[in-house]
Amino acid sequence: MYNKSDIELKVAEFLLQIKAIKLQPSNPFTWASGWKSPIYCDNRITLSHPQVRTYIRQKLAQAIQEEFGSVDVIAGVATAGIPQGVLVAQELGLPFIYVRAKAKEHGTGSLIEGEVVEGQRVVVIEDLISTGKSSLQAVEALRAAGLSVAGLAAIFTYGFEKADENFAAAKCRYLTLSNYAALIDYAAEHSIIAKSDMELLGKWRLNPSEWGQGQVLSPES
Repeated sequence: MYNKSDIELKVAEFLLQIKAIKLQPSNPFTWASGWKSPIYCDNRITLSHPQVRTYIRQKLAQAIQEEFGSVDVIAGVATAGIPQGVLVAQELGLPFIYVRAKAKEHGTGSLIEGEVVEGQRVVVIEDLISTGKSSLQAVEALRAAGLSVAGLAAIFTYGFEKADENFAAAKCRYLTLSNYAALIDYAAEHSIIAKSDMELLGKWRLNPSEWGQGQVLSPES
């Protein structure tokens, strides 16, 4: 049995340590969507750090076994979910496939790459969950190909209510190794952010599209 809260904090520590996650509440980032954000997350950086990469691979594999039971294949979501998915598939000794953002415009026109066997039980791997929109597009593509989606596992989630709503509507379970709340708790406890910024960071998660600006912007996919 894995201790979920310990893992949440350890992954948060790793992500901050290697600067896969950066916190700048007083100098916010601008996402591709136009949202202003006090946090920037790039979990691809974990691949350059063997200790972190190994820990994430092992804990994702363990969580999948405990939460979803026996599965037949692991599927990564292009692009950042592909290397994480390969690592998890290797850890579990399972076949691996991946889902493109859109079908190829040449050759076979494939949307899913790898050997797809109808009826197989699959777990989807993502690096990051924001609203869940792109992740759930991959889930629907796998279902359309005849696979049974047991659920989705990711490294980190911002904890937006919209993501919970989207996954519930799609009837897809999901888990993450860490989350925004655990990250902020760790950062505050270890003086990575000032305690005076805690309220500011909390308000962003509750209303990210309007945080730091006066106009409503389109959500990030």
